[in-house]
Amino acid sequence: QVQLVESGGGLVQAGGSLRLSCATSGRAFNTLELAWFRQAPGKEREFVAALNWRGSSTYYADSVKGRFTISRDNAKNTGYLQMNGLKPEDTAVYYCAITDQWLTTTARGYNYWGQGTQVTVSS
Repeated sequence: QVQLVESGGGLVQAGGSLRLSCATSGRAFNTLELAWFRQAPGKEREFVAALNWRGSSTYYADSVKGRFTISRDNAKNTGYLQMNGLKPEDTAVYYCAITDQWLTTTARGYNYWGQGTQVTVSS
């Protein structure tokens, strides 16, 4: 059974930083593509960042480019999202997702999801 568990969310002031973690089990993490999505109240889930299994190819949403960094430690079966320069509009539930298909920025391309972690940025 595949499990993804996010952690690291919380309340932070604008301009602050958070580091989200995504601990995985049940599949060979080093063969899977990794992504982060987020969903704000009343809005659809949106893509944030993606990283291939080798860690050599990344994609970022324009809204987070230059502020967020996606990474992974295959030895620890864990993915990360470092978020700097946080803005109130970054407030959302953040989800990590993995897929054994090709790297993509669309949510339907990912077949395993975590439960989400809340990030709240105050102004």
